[in-house]
Amino acid sequence: MSIAENIHRIENELAGTAARLVVVTKTHPVEKLEEAYAAGARMFGENRPQEMAAKQPQMPADVEWHLIGQLQTNKAKLVAPFVHTVQSIDSLKLLRELDKHAATHGRVINGLLQFHIAQEENKSGLSLDEADEILASDEFRQLQHVRLTGVMGVATFTRDEARLREEFGQLRGYFEQLKATHFANEPAFCEISMGMSGDYALAVTEGSTLVRVGSAIFGSRG
Repeated sequence: MSIAENIHRIENELAGTAARLVVVTKTHPVEKLEEAYAAGARMFGENRPQEMAAKQPQMPADVEWHLIGQLQTNKAKLVAPFVHTVQSIDSLKLLRELDKHAATHGRVINGLLQFHIAQEENKSGLSLDEADEILASDEFRQLQHVRLTGVMGVATFTRDEARLREEFGQLRGYFEQLKATHFANEPAFCEISMGMSGDYALAVTEGSTLVRVGSAIFGSRG
């Protein structure tokens, strides 16, 4: 199937749910992004800030860029002029850097707190206690140019549906706890980013609002 056909198929599957599609464009050339854009995609997810910064000027201005890979603090300035959402917030230090660089451009950057929900130790992310500590800090409350809008997690790479449901449910639970404790009066805190090409359908049933899909659209990378 073509890129357009795959996007339309996934969009049809998401119709009537709370979930929206983030097309994961990492490692793909701009020509393929243009195909996805022509098919109606507007949210693009990249893993590397340098790659995203190189592609951004070549695409239409209404693309909503999501950084879904780890962001080192010294790379924050690369994406600050244009990134819509950094889905991989894992420290107060990163929030501070994004706030500083967003301020210089007179804009506000959205962020998702990334949690460690997988069995694999090499997957990064916060614990609930670490997130609570960030959100309760005076320094976080003083940030003016970063707005947290939800949570993100990467599940274990497995076909075990029970394991995946447990991990997705855990992330949804974290979202609900943070919403009640820290964001009860902030409607913007509403996103749960979970689910990728192999498990997005399951993630949607567990409450995902953003699914990050690459290979199911573009095919496996060689």
